This record gives sequence, structure tokens and C-alpha cells, in this order.
Amino acid sequence: MKRTTRVIAASAAAALAISGAAAAVAPAQAATPKIAFVMGAVNDPFFNAMKVGAEAEAKAQGYELLWKGDAAYSAATQIPIVENVIATLGKGDGLVLIPTDGSALQSLNDQAADKGIVVANVDTQVQNLDKVLIQITGDNTDGGAKAAAALAKKIGYKKGGSYQVAIGLTSATATTNVARLDGFKKAVAKSFPGIKVVATGYSESNPQKAASNIKTWLTKFPKLNGIFAIDGTNADGAAAALQSRGLVGKVALVGYDAYPANVAKIKSGIFTALIAQDPAAEARLAVKTIAAFLKNGTKPAKKNVVIPNVALTKSTSAADLAKYTYKTN
Repeated sequence: MKRTTRVIAASAAAALAISGAAAAVAPAQAATPKIAFVMGAVNDPFFNAMKVGAEAEAKAQGYELLWKGDAAYSAATQIPIVENVIATLGKGDGLVLIPTDGSALQSLNDQAADKGIVVANVDTQVQNLDKVLIQITGDNTDGGAKAAAALAKKIGYKKGGSYQVAIGLTSATATTNVARLDGFKKAVAKSFPGIKVVATGYSESNPQKAASNIKTWLTKFPKLNGIFAIDGTNADGAAAALQSRGLVGKVALVGYDAYPANVAKIKSGIFTALIAQDPAAEARLAVKTIAAFLKNGTKPAKKNVVIPNVALTKSTSAADLAKYTYKTN
């Protein structure tokens, strides 16, 4: 009996030693790969609609999504956020960047890529895309042209007439704003030369500042015929300014972005039109493209992807209004 006990004890000890050695050499469980998404203004429904798409795709692909941003739309506040994200991520991770200033964010965009982080640009872009896997945006130039046509129709444009419009932007450097302004001006020069842009201003994604800009223009230009609010926060501010001055229907307003509250204002006549994008689709495609590259080395068929914009008006069907309204949760 004693001999049997010693044999059993020895066998158990050996088994423990083997299992302990195996545990010692077993590799640590790999951390969940991450994709960081750094956008421009956390309270903007456009970016919140992007978050919905990004979260869904990251979950489907098995990635942890790090959603980062600041209340202000500015390079000064975005740069330290991107610096922190780069320090957090490593090779095998991804970064979706919405640069508030293509020049100011260029070096950090490239620094991330040099560290082995796979980078995509969405909505806006850095100046040099050599180190970017994919760049995705809406058709901003066409959106600006659509806005010009809608505004001209609303103000009753006639050849030989003279009309005054003002334009509200978020930033002078955001590539989306630049392209929309360019598309608007080119369409005006070609088809509506009697329209004169008498004022432009910047809101930094702050609807209160946008409203203040427009109230100033309404005082300075009492014969103002129309306003092109080049993004969602300017659309918010412009609508508030016209309502407070009792000018709804008297000054044409074409806005950008299908915020739920603003889509409802089309029917009431506050907005002549809204130019809608598809932020959720942009975000999903960015995350999916990064995941495909990290998993399989698959490169996108196109490096530059442009998603069409749609003009929403009173004549748009209820189904399409629902389809293009941004879903933020």
C-alpha cells in the first residue's frame, strides 16, 4: 500500500510539473485588434451617424472600435487626440482619420502609417494620400452644384436678374467645404451668373456661431435672396436665424446634411432643400477595407471612393426621406 501511494504521488507530481512547464511556455492570448476612428465634432449628427456604421462593421469584423473626437472642429484640438491614438495603437491596428485640416494633420497621418498602423481617410483628407489605404467621401462638388440649382429655382432666377446669396461654412480648410463651395461657384458661373455671393463665414461646427453670422448678414444685406449652409451645423444655425427674424419663405435656404430635425423642416418650408450624404456607409466601408487588408492583405479596388449625394426637397418621397435621414443611434 505504501509503495502504491508513493507511485501515485510521484506520478501526480510529474503531471503537475509537465502542466506547469506547458503553462510557462504557452503564448499569452492575443489582444483584440483595434481600429481607432478620429472625427471632427462629437456632437454633430453627421459624425454620430458615422459612429453607428463604424460600430456595426467593427463588431462584424471582430475589431475593437476606439471612437475619438472633440466638441470643436479644429486642428488645434484634433492634433493631440491623434497623437494619443498613435501612441495607443501599434502594428496590426487601424486608424480612420477625418482630418479637420489636411495640411496640419499630414505629418500625424504619415507617422501612424510609418508605425505600421493602416490608415484610411474619410469625409475629408490629407493633402498627400500616398500612405493612406483608402479615401472615402461624398460627391461634394456635385453637392455644391445641386445646392446652386435648388437655390436658383427657389429665388425665381431669371436671366438678366441680380441676386444676393451668403454662404456659411465650418472651416476654410476642410476639404469637403472647399469642394462644395467650388461646385456651387462653378454652377453659378455657368448657369446662374446673376447670383452674387456677398458674404461667407465660418462656424467651426458651432450652430450658435453660424446663427450669429447669418443674423449679421441679414442686417448688412437686407435684400439677401438666399443662403447656402454648406454643412449641418450651419444649416441648424441658418434655420434658427431665419425663424427668429420671421424670414422663413422670404429668404431661400439650402442646407447640407440630413439631420433628423432638419429633414422635418423641409415640409414646413424652412429648408428649400437639403443635400444628403451617407455617413454610415462611408464609415462601414472604411472599417471593412482596413479589416480586409489587416486580415488578408487585400487592397481596395479603388483608392479614392466617391459616394453620391442626394437633394431632398418637398417633392422627395417619404420613403427616400426616411432612407437618407441620418440615423444616430
